[in-house]
Amino acid sequence: MPEATAATLSLAVLGAGPRGVGVLERLAANLAQLDPGRDVVVHLVDPHPPGAGRIWRRAQSPLLKLNSMARDVTMFTDESCTIDGPVLPGPSLVEWAAQVRSGEIDLTIDDPVVAHELEHLAADSFPTRRLQSEYLAWFYRRAVAALPATVVEHGAVAVRVDDAADGTQTVTLDSGATLDVDIVLYALGHTGAAPEPQHAALTEFAHEHGLLYIAPDFTADADTSAIVAGEPVIVRGMGLAAVDLTVLLTEGRGGRFVPSSTLPGQLDYLPSGDEPHLLLGSRRGVPYHSKISSTLAGPRPDARYFTAAVAKELEASNDTLDFRGDVWPLIAKELLWGYYHELFVGHPDRVRVPWESFVPFLDRYRWNSSRLRAAVDAAVPNPVDRLDLERFDRPLDGERVASRAELQDKLRYHIGLDLHTRSAPEHSATLGLFTSALYALFDLGTIVDSPKWTARSRAYDLPVWWQNYFSYIASGPPAHRLDELLALSRAGVVEFLGPDLTVRAHPAPYFAASSPIVDGEVRARVLVDARLPVTTSRHSDNPALRSLVESGVGGEELVADADFTGSTGRLVVRVGDARVITPDGSPHPRRFAVGPYTNAPFVGAFSRPGTNAVSFRENDRVARAVLELARSLARELSPA
Repeated sequence: MPEATAATLSLAVLGAGPRGVGVLERLAANLAQLDPGRDVVVHLVDPHPPGAGRIWRRAQSPLLKLNSMARDVTMFTDESCTIDGPVLPGPSLVEWAAQVRSGEIDLTIDDPVVAHELEHLAADSFPTRRLQSEYLAWFYRRAVAALPATVVEHGAVAVRVDDAADGTQTVTLDSGATLDVDIVLYALGHTGAAPEPQHAALTEFAHEHGLLYIAPDFTADADTSAIVAGEPVIVRGMGLAAVDLTVLLTEGRGGRFVPSSTLPGQLDYLPSGDEPHLLLGSRRGVPYHSKISSTLAGPRPDARYFTAAVAKELEASNDTLDFRGDVWPLIAKELLWGYYHELFVGHPDRVRVPWESFVPFLDRYRWNSSRLRAAVDAAVPNPVDRLDLERFDRPLDGERVASRAELQDKLRYHIGLDLHTRSAPEHSATLGLFTSALYALFDLGTIVDSPKWTARSRAYDLPVWWQNYFSYIASGPPAHRLDELLALSRAGVVEFLGPDLTVRAHPAPYFAASSPIVDGEVRARVLVDARLPVTTSRHSDNPALRSLVESGVGGEELVADADFTGSTGRLVVRVGDARVITPDGSPHPRRFAVGPYTNAPFVGAFSRPGTNAVSFRENDRVARAVLELARSLARELSPA
């Protein structure tokens, strides 16, 4: 192993998933411009395979997929990227697969199932995580090959980092080995978390009474082996984690989906007999909207109410920024603008007036005003074509059904209608909505790190409410997963519980769940909270991240104003270069951090091509900051 000396720059990257190796690629890209004046040694610390990391590792079920199409996944900068470093384009996932097939990329995949998938991958395919792991591993090897440095892989967990007297950093691994380095970058990605009090209480209750409780976890890591065939299982959550759980407990236990013999274009489910009886409910009571397969019939309109320029002006002209009061009304108008532009321009046969006659109503009235609703009702004859953003978010609010059988019919109708409106060409307005939401997210990114946000906006509205609303629109499962959910429901393997789900632990003992939409409750020995754990630095299951805060070197973000005081739980980093901020407000001289556990905007690790991805911009800034620091350290070490 190379030793750190005055003649070398040594960098420890804690986390070898796509975010960590994305920074490696930017280091390689920027070295020609920002030569640190020394040889470079990079220590890459992660118990999981470099490139894929924990979330995308190969060692998980072949049934688990991305919720992005192959054409929408890239690890490479492109001409859209506004970065200081050089743009070095490369293939998206679908382009990579084509280059592997043609032999342009020399790669052999030894898993025949993954190899078969690669041979048939199309632009609109939803790849498995195993195939994605191959793409990420190839990207990592390419980044290392382009980096004029020595890269040392450590298949271990970093336990803590300490400041040495001379300013260097000592990284302690769970093996007991230590690494003495100049600079540390925390790039840990999504980490697990210690149980929240409510989850700890449910775990203890289950243990005491011979029940089973599975707390929020990464679905691929959750141990479901104790769930037995046929038994009822209450599943709290209907997002992507619940979809993955359902896949693993049905098709993953030997069941099969076949074309329906009685419902043309739909599926039937043939049980294996090993499935449990899944009882699904959540706050909304419905799954996320499926991915869209239609195309725009009209041109995509320029944003009108909320743009990057509008966001900047809003920040400049206000002493404080409140997301729900100042920004959401503009984003909401933008969502309506994108949706109705596509409806009126792309499908004039579905409306009563021309687009030019409708625009003044959008301009004049608030997004949720009764007058705008009246204008919509008058201009859009089919209620299915009308967009009510509040009803869209909570489609079952205030509803009641007479029986659980009626509830199943209502949910199956809702899911079937969603699949139709997000795939049928005549309903491409849903793609207009998605596109507007996506670009609003990008434009919000220009001010999301503003210091002017109210405390509640910083702690809840931006990272929780808005992200949840956006994900509900744009980050749902592939359509075939909802086709499968309908088949499971018709087969009686899945039962829907409804919205505003309440779960209680009964001393009888059992878990009970109920919803205000229907009388009564269901009971089960097993309860699963099907969602990802909340990421906080102090309660992370990663010891290096916990130690960073517990040692007093790093600090959690605290927010306070007249209306709200509290901690967001996120690690504070400096805007611009992701330098860890110490509790006294000064930047740490040697440590950087990127990822969802920081107070920087959550940006993901890979992105859609041509979208000026925030993650790529941050990777470039951090890589350049690391190299600038390295040059500064080299000057300090040079003899006068």
